[in-house]
Amino acid sequence: MQIMKKLIKSITCFGIILTVFLVSDFQSQASDKDKILSGIYIEDMSLEGKTVEEAEAMVNDYVAALLTQNITLRTVNGNEVTITPADIGFTWSNRDVVKQAASIGKGGNIVQRYKAEKDLQFENKRFELEFDADKELIRHVLADQCSVYNVEAENATLSRENGSFVVHQGQIGYKVKEEDSLALIYNYITKEWNGQATSLELAVEVDEPLGTEEELSKVKDVLGSFTTSFKTSNSSRSANVRNGCALINGTTLYPGEEFSTYDMVSPFSEANGYYMAGSYLNGQVVDSLGGGICQVSTTLYNAVLLAELEVTERHNHSMIVTYVDPSADAAISESAGKDFRFVNNTEAPIYIEGYTTDDKQIGFTIYGMETRDIDRKVVYESEVVSKTYPDTEIIYVNESAPVGSVSVQSAHIGYKANLWKVVYKNNLEVSREMINSSVYKMAPRSATVGVATADPNAYNEIMAAISTNNIDHVKNVAAALAAAAAPPAETVTPPAEIPAEVPAAETPAE
Repeated sequence: MQIMKKLIKSITCFGIILTVFLVSDFQSQASDKDKILSGIYIEDMSLEGKTVEEAEAMVNDYVAALLTQNITLRTVNGNEVTITPADIGFTWSNRDVVKQAASIGKGGNIVQRYKAEKDLQFENKRFELEFDADKELIRHVLADQCSVYNVEAENATLSRENGSFVVHQGQIGYKVKEEDSLALIYNYITKEWNGQATSLELAVEVDEPLGTEEELSKVKDVLGSFTTSFKTSNSSRSANVRNGCALINGTTLYPGEEFSTYDMVSPFSEANGYYMAGSYLNGQVVDSLGGGICQVSTTLYNAVLLAELEVTERHNHSMIVTYVDPSADAAISESAGKDFRFVNNTEAPIYIEGYTTDDKQIGFTIYGMETRDIDRKVVYESEVVSKTYPDTEIIYVNESAPVGSVSVQSAHIGYKANLWKVVYKNNLEVSREMINSSVYKMAPRSATVGVATADPNAYNEIMAAISTNNIDHVKNVAAALAAAAAPPAETVTPPAEIPAEVPAAETPAE
């Protein structure tokens, strides 16, 4: 019993001594209660003795230094783009890590805190920084800086020289794979980077060109050929026809590829070789850049039909044209989004040869590999279903044009027409298929008459003539007024009338 009392007394004394020691120890550190304990690190940075604010400032300085490091992105063909982490929105994301570090040894009872401090003397506590980056900024770097080094694949092509085909070898293409490279950069910079200057090999894909010499050697047969005349065209319209034809000439189209006439001949600008010339616009013939280009697409359309290629988009003109039969035209209209498109649905490449002649003929010949039976023949027949004739005239007053000036546009008959594909075998018809049905607007004869004059009598005369709604009468009155106002020695000829069916195109506006 006596022994037990002594033991209890000894334990009690030890507890008192330990408590006094702990209290004394922590009291001695009371002034350092906001300081981070020894043995705590973020990355390789010791936080010993620092306040939370001081530790955050130290980490911020560390991250700021990282932002200036160079990261070299290796792109296509050894080209390099150098960026910094700042360029891609590199940032420190786990902002609470400093408070976590500072909280060690600060919570719990006095024994728990003491134990936490003693544990640090045996093993350091290390925290890792977590990083993030802006994926959109990475995408912009790839698109704006890295993709400029991409090399477009160039398919092998043909040219026709002195009546023979010449093969031109293609070029392999190389392209940065943006999504794959984005993931590569993001994962590296946020998870693997050691904070030092480094370089990364971006993901690059190889684009093999189409066409081999063996494949292109199959192109030797005429699949379809068609010509139209532009003899009635003035110099500007003729230049547009020749220019559009030249832009298409020499095209090689592989099996399954689609051809867009609009893509080939646009933009309709002076820089691209076009002039102001007549085109259809809301039932009127107006001057526009590229007027006449639809004769190019129409001529090509008929060659494509004879080659029996797959037409994927075709539109008729708003009003009838004269260089092909009704329903055999193919209009292009920039404002209306009209295009003429077709697909090479053969098993070999095709070559499109376009040409114009000194006597104003435009023609297209499509070469390829002939697989159709030799005794098979295809013709296309235009069927006029109905005609609508204009029975009125329209007169427009131009207050700014001088009295006596008259600009006349002839009437246009409205048509509804079908185009039939007729197949013959051994000179016997074996099939008949409707290819398209086209409707062309009727447009009445119209005139724009100038009425500007300081002579009230002349003004009254021309307005009275206009009120009759008779264009021929207005032309006579206008001619008389012009003759009366002209010097005696001059002879005034009445203005010429624009032909009824101007061979004009519909582009760039309808």
